Amino acid sequence: MIELEGVPELIDPVMVAAFEGWNDAGDAASTAVAHLDREWKGEVFAALDAEDYYDFQVNRPTVWLDGGVRKVTWPTTRLSVVRVGGEKPRDLVLVRGIEPSMRWRSFCNEILGFAHELGVELVVVLGALLGDTPHTRPVPVSGVTSDADLAQRMDLEETKYEGPTGIVGILQEACTHAGVPAVSLWAAVPHYVSQPPNPKATLALLNRLEDLIDVRIPLGELPEDARAWQVGVDQLAAEDSEVAEYVQTLEEARDTAELPEASGEAIAREFERYLRRRDGSGPGGSGGHATADGSDSTPYLRDNPGGRTKPPKPPKPEADDEDSSSSEE
Repeated sequence: MIELEGVPELIDPVMVAAFEGWNDAGDAASTAVAHLDREWKGEVFAALDAEDYYDFQVNRPTVWLDGGVRKVTWPTTRLSVVRVGGEKPRDLVLVRGIEPSMRWRSFCNEILGFAHELGVELVVVLGALLGDTPHTRPVPVSGVTSDADLAQRMDLEETKYEGPTGIVGILQEACTHAGVPAVSLWAAVPHYVSQPPNPKATLALLNRLEDLIDVRIPLGELPEDARAWQVGVDQLAAEDSEVAEYVQTLEEARDTAELPEASGEAIAREFERYLRRRDGSGPGGSGGHATADGSDSTPYLRDNPGGRTKPPKPPKPEADDEDSSSSEE
């Protein structure tokens, strides 16, 4: 039985979770939850026992000095609560940690135990994967669920993915089997510049979360950090003609694929977000990251003793294949 002494009765609570590691390209998802915790001054009320879920040779503890006294911080998953004020106040239960090394089913059951005791109405798990997306365009964020009714009600995709999965996928399925509504939000991080931080992807996840749960999230310096990040990547790409050509190819593919989606509905959605902000003004693991096809990948544009690794030059389509390749994108 989970005892939650000192935690007040929550208002319309939503659980928001993110885990460092394979599900967290560019540290975008874990940074998003850390941002919520920092901006709303979350209070940690529980931590999972690290001995139960982590291999300390994979995720090592750290030693630090506190007034001359040596202390140890163990890798684990912690839960905190924040209250979002405004006209419609609600509480968020923030879950932030590292993808566990073992006993995933017990790990998920323990988190769901907290969700049940706290009366959580919805679980939102944030993730980030590596994809063929240009850094110069808005970060794609997909919202998926295993619940067909929830997908229709919240304008989400019903997941059809098959392949390797991480703790994000396992937790979502555990929620589904337990009858707890659950959604995963996935940001696509450019695979050729995947090293953290990626404030642009973090910002995109927070914007999508804001729309999903209908709260206004203070963004602080994050928008400026995202702009500075893009300028920095622009400069890196400009130094290498092959990288610049590759980015241009991704841009053309992205623009062609999204042309039909430049609808009045999308424009209206962005305008509504702008109005909300104006009215309210007065905000990894070692072993690669998830990719769109479920495989592991390593970053590009990372300096190393052997020089900078370049992305593979995309094959030029044959004349007969141009139309079909565009439609597949």
